[in-house]
Amino acid sequence: MWTQEIQCRGNESQIRMCPASEKHSCSHDDHQALQCADVMHVRLVNGNSRCAGRVEVLHRGQWGTVCDIFWDMPAAAVVCRELDCGEPVDALGDAHFGPGSGPIWMSILTCSGTESTLKNCGSAGWNAPVCTHNYDAGVICSGE
Repeated sequence: MWTQEIQCRGNESQIRMCPASEKHSCSHDDHQALQCADVMHVRLVNGNSRCAGRVEVLHRGQWGTVCDIFWDMPAAAVVCRELDCGEPVDALGDAHFGPGSGPIWMSILTCSGTESTLKNCGSAGWNAPVCTHNYDAGVICSGE
């Protein structure tokens, strides 16, 4: 149990960045629950179905793309599962579904394939592109 009163403003990237004050009158009756909203969504763009296309992620209210460096079938499996689109058929690069625009949010992904969301995969960090939109990642999933 933390003995601090945490007062987040909403723009902190981690809870430990929130201002906190000592609160010594806590007891187990004072427990609080925390429910997190999914701050990142995934979509497929320019494919011939909702389960095929260029991979785009929503981060901080803006859609951006994923660089194809290290883009592979385990990463594609995570996207297909996240979108309820079955199994991956192909993990494509070189902007197969056309180049995107805006930020390249994710680069150098390292997914094992068991992650529940793409945001749980390792990466070079947010908005740390190592490629251009000519190398946007795409996926074809078995679903429709």
